[in-house]
Amino acid sequence: MSVSRKYGANGKTFHVPWSEGTDSTDRKNWNYWTDILQVRELVFTEKLDGSNSCLNEHGVFARSHAAPSTKPWDAHLRQKHSTMVHDLKRDSIEIFGENLLPIHSILYPMIDEHFYVFAVRHLDKWLSWEEVEWWASVFDFKTVPIISKRSVSDFTEKSLKEYVQQEASKPNDFGSYDIVDDKPCTMEGVVFRNADGYHVDAFVQNVFKIVRRNHVRTSERWEYTWKRAWLKCEVEAYGNANGIILCDASSYWQTIQLMKHKN
Repeated sequence: MSVSRKYGANGKTFHVPWSEGTDSTDRKNWNYWTDILQVRELVFTEKLDGSNSCLNEHGVFARSHAAPSTKPWDAHLRQKHSTMVHDLKRDSIEIFGENLLPIHSILYPMIDEHFYVFAVRHLDKWLSWEEVEWWASVFDFKTVPIISKRSVSDFTEKSLKEYVQQEASKPNDFGSYDIVDDKPCTMEGVVFRNADGYHVDAFVQNVFKIVRRNHVRTSERWEYTWKRAWLKCEVEAYGNANGIILCDASSYWQTIQLMKHKN
């Protein structure tokens, strides 16, 4: 029996039918447009390529919520959790976000943090995006990059698809490089959700995503060979010490290549 509840429906956010990066384990919401028409406003955010993590009164949880995570790449979250567990328990708050400390398929050369919040749950309610931003700030976290907030009335089903696909074709705000090809790539995907809060039982009708084709580039053994992602400040410190001018994602990425060879 799990001591914590996963994010979403069975730990998943359903894809819209035109999401290209699905596999046999993913599920699609074929009624997504009917559901969206019941929503007032949508928040569009970048889907980051990290580990889905939860911090609540019971500990730090990753893929499994049967027991708190003991993975080495969650150590920084366990340390952070120790400073906030009293508040999480008192207010019945659960913080969900992407842990970017272990590099997966995308390397982000300009990340300021290793953890970015994308949702907050209070008892049986997923909180509004405004409340997500507030709780993130309370615990000194940042949220995942926001693409936009738009009224549902701005869209037709066709224009929504075109808008999301266009945004998903762009690079990430932090820069995004494919770890296999060592070349710039687009963001992993886009998540769009009801800006208002909603009951946990209505998750599927309020949160939607697309993921690009072939977004997974890691092997099944990545846990045995994982690497830690550098923070922007660390890259800048190395650059300053070595006379390297950093001005864009490309220069940060090139500096990281030098750091990799040095280490």
